[in-house]
Amino acid sequence: MITNSSAIVLKRFPYGESSIIARCFVRNNGKLSFIVHGARRKKTPRSAHFQPINCLDLVYYYKPSKNLQTISKSSFTSTWKNIPQNFKKITFSMALLELTDKCLTESDPHEDLFDELFSALNSIDNNTNNDNLNFWYYQYQILNKLGFRPDFSQKDQNNTPLPDPYKSTNSKIIFDCFENNKSGSEENLLLSSQDRKIISNYLNTCLKIHFDGLDNFKSLKFMKETMG
Repeated sequence: MITNSSAIVLKRFPYGESSIIARCFVRNNGKLSFIVHGARRKKTPRSAHFQPINCLDLVYYYKPSKNLQTISKSSFTSTWKNIPQNFKKITFSMALLELTDKCLTESDPHEDLFDELFSALNSIDNNTNNDNLNFWYYQYQILNKLGFRPDFSQKDQNNTPLPDPYKSTNSKIIFDCFENNKSGSEENLLLSSQDRKIISNYLNTCLKIHFDGLDNFKSLKFMKETMG
């Protein structure tokens, strides 16, 4: 069946001499892997299309029984002005992609989460001081949209103790914003290192309870090592 949808490229791998396999978050079909023939040839536009973080409009042949889908047409739907020029923004964006890749299963549509990912990337591209908040808010939305919305009153979950999310005044303000579908950037808070530790530790603990593979979260480790 031929279908059309917007998509965000999560990852790509070389395949054969001239092709790639691109893993994408497709709005109407969830996470899918595509074989993109000739994408490693120098003069093909598909080499530029299928780079991580890119937002595309795809026309493709979808067969649920197949592990690899086939691209018919691809084009950009949005381009990022600031992310490619800023090391910090690239790092946060790649962390968003890796988190999405690890938490989604194949061919499981989540249109609302797709919209949240696009919104998070757009906010990182346009904002100057709130990259942490955008990343944390998307972590919260991963839990929320995939059926694991945090209950901040719980002390433990699945026999795992939960950190105190309200250990500082600012962490409570931020989590209250998240519950009201706001990123917290509008509060203009000056977050301390303690605030950051409380917020990130709580969200990472919740994510690890519900999703496998997050102990080997390369982008998050890189963020900690390079940006504290």
